[in-house]
Amino acid sequence: MPFALPFREKPAADRPRPVRVGGRVHLVRFVRVRRARRYVMRMKPDGTLRVAVPPFGSLGDAAAFVQSQREWIERERARVLRAAAAQPPRDEIAALRRRAKRELPPRLLVLAREHGFTVERVSVRNQRTLWGSCCRRKASISLNWRLIRMPDEVRDYILLHELAHLRHASHSRQYWRLVASICPWYRDAHRWLRRHGSLL
Repeated sequence: MPFALPFREKPAADRPRPVRVGGRVHLVRFVRVRRARRYVMRMKPDGTLRVAVPPFGSLGDAAAFVQSQREWIERERARVLRAAAAQPPRDEIAALRRRAKRELPPRLLVLAREHGFTVERVSVRNQRTLWGSCCRRKASISLNWRLIRMPDEVRDYILLHELAHLRHASHSRQYWRLVASICPWYRDAHRWLRRHGSLL
C-alpha cells in the first residue's frame, strides 16, 4: 500500500492559491477528498478552480494536473463568461422568483400524490449551491427558484429527486432504484444539468 505524504500546508477550501496557467493567473482551491480516486477539477461561477485531491495525491501532482488542463480551463472560462452574460436583468429575476413560488409547490404536490409521497411543507428559496433539499423528519422540501428556468422534464426530475429522499436519505442503490422507477429519464436530465445548469 502506498504511503501518503501530507501536504506541508493543509489544503483549505477557504484559501485559494494563485496558479499561472499559460499567460493567465487563476485562483485554485486544492481540497483533499477522501473518496476521490483521481484529480478532478471544476470551475465555479466566480471563475475559481476547485481541485479534488485523492488521499494519496500530492500538492505538486495536483498543481501539475492543473497545468495539464489548460485547454479545458480556457473552455470553462469562456462558458462562465457566457453564463454571466446570460443572467437576466434584476426585474426579470424578481418576476421569475414570483412565478417559481406560484408554480413549483403545486407541481411538487401533484408529483407527490402521483407517486405516494406525503409532503408537509414546500418552500422556494434563493439557494446558491443546491437545486433542492429535503428534511425527512419534517417531510419538508426546499426548492431553488431557478428551477423555473429549466425544461419541464429536468425540473420534474429534480422534484422527484427530492421526493425520493423522503424514503432514502442518502444516494444509496435503493435510492437510485427508486429514482429510476419514478423518473426513467433521469440520466437525460443529469446530462442537461451538467451542460446547462451553470447558465441558470
